[in-house]
Amino acid sequence: MSAALYKVIHIVAVIYVFTAIGGLMVHAIDRGTANSGRKLAGMTHGLALLVVLITGFGLMAKLQTGMALWIWLKVGLWIAVGASIAAIRRLPGQARLLWLLLPLLGGIGAYLAIYKPSP
Repeated sequence: MSAALYKVIHIVAVIYVFTAIGGLMVHAIDRGTANSGRKLAGMTHGLALLVVLITGFGLMAKLQTGMALWIWLKVGLWIAVGASIAAIRRLPGQARLLWLLLPLLGGIGAYLAIYKPSP
């Protein structure tokens, strides 16, 4: 698979992750019922996170970059975004704050991928 295809799949998976997070936050803000799509959003979140991880490491191998600092930081962001689903469920009162903060993690990830900062 080409590096460009890895990038496209990676970006599409990130979009799915944040779509699922948005759905879960709306569910928390509206105090939705168990049948209001929460299960679909949770499954989408988990599957898309897996695809993000696989394509990220596949791209890293394809480009032979090694584990640079910016990659470690992106792994940390991946963990934080993965844990966000628990924060949304356990702290539904904070969903509005998370609505503002979680997209910033995506922006930080984009910054790291584009500029690849290193010490």
